[in-house]
Amino acid sequence: MKRSLLAAALAIFFSAAPLLAQTTLLYFELQGLAAYSTAARAFQLYSLMAEETMQKPSFGLDLVKRFSGKTRDWGVLAVEARLAYDQEGDHRLEVQVYNAYLRYKAGFADIWAGHNRPALGLDYALDNHALLLPGPAMLGFTFDRDWGVGAQRDFSWGNGAVSLTAGSGMPLYLKGNYLAAFRISNGVLARDNFSVGASLAGGNILETIGNNLIDADPRAFAVAALDATYVWRNLENRVEVLAGREAGAKIALLFWRSGLNLMEEGRLKLEAQPSLMRTDRAWSYRLAGGVTYQVTADLSLRSMIQYDHGQKDARFVVQVYYYKGL
Repeated sequence: MKRSLLAAALAIFFSAAPLLAQTTLLYFELQGLAAYSTAARAFQLYSLMAEETMQKPSFGLDLVKRFSGKTRDWGVLAVEARLAYDQEGDHRLEVQVYNAYLRYKAGFADIWAGHNRPALGLDYALDNHALLLPGPAMLGFTFDRDWGVGAQRDFSWGNGAVSLTAGSGMPLYLKGNYLAAFRISNGVLARDNFSVGASLAGGNILETIGNNLIDADPRAFAVAALDATYVWRNLENRVEVLAGREAGAKIALLFWRSGLNLMEEGRLKLEAQPSLMRTDRAWSYRLAGGVTYQVTADLSLRSMIQYDHGQKDARFVVQVYYYKGL
């Protein structure tokens, strides 16, 4: 199932090539990464876990194609995929599919189908896939991307979104699993410098890490979350509070990311990120900090230090990230 899914996503990507025109954006992405783990006492070519898709040495393409009629744009095709080096996998090269969806502008709402973000929490509004600091999805509480359908609408006061997805994350599995989610937010960040969101989600989800299925039996999942983003001058703050139950056990997350933008156009960013979480009937925490330097409009240098209390591991990670329009 997983290989056929990846093949289908790549087929969508290359079949879109003849559509290239002025309404098409195509980007090339190249990523180099190395980390040192104090627990393993070894250098590793991935940011957090070998099983995760983010982040590893890779290259890929990002396609955004807009479809227009005589009077307006009516749809968007988005496909983003990478070929990554998997240091500890059975196959050293791994295909990673992120965006792979078609969005239709129906007027009353934008409706999408494919591989996109579920309407849940901070990850719905934060594109974290190129960054080193892990978002809530990378901490194991939500899905960064999931296969399914959804709808969203922007209002003058904020945004509303719903989604019905497979509840399996990056790969697609159909074993009676599903995830229904709803999020509503107040505030337009680009205009108001703040956004506050509330989410509800429930279903029977599968335990997956990256492209890997960990447990084939769906588990009951129900959560509520509050998230907020606030920008004041050159200071950014993002928080999320999530609580619920998974497989009959209580889960909880307190997440905070604070960033300070320095130099002209914010080319230098300093970030701190503490996270407190409850999983597997126990509390643990992670403390992380990061530095990002925008060398050019296309080239970024990033570093991260993270201490994982649960794993008793301190990680030191460096990344070179190149993203350029073709």
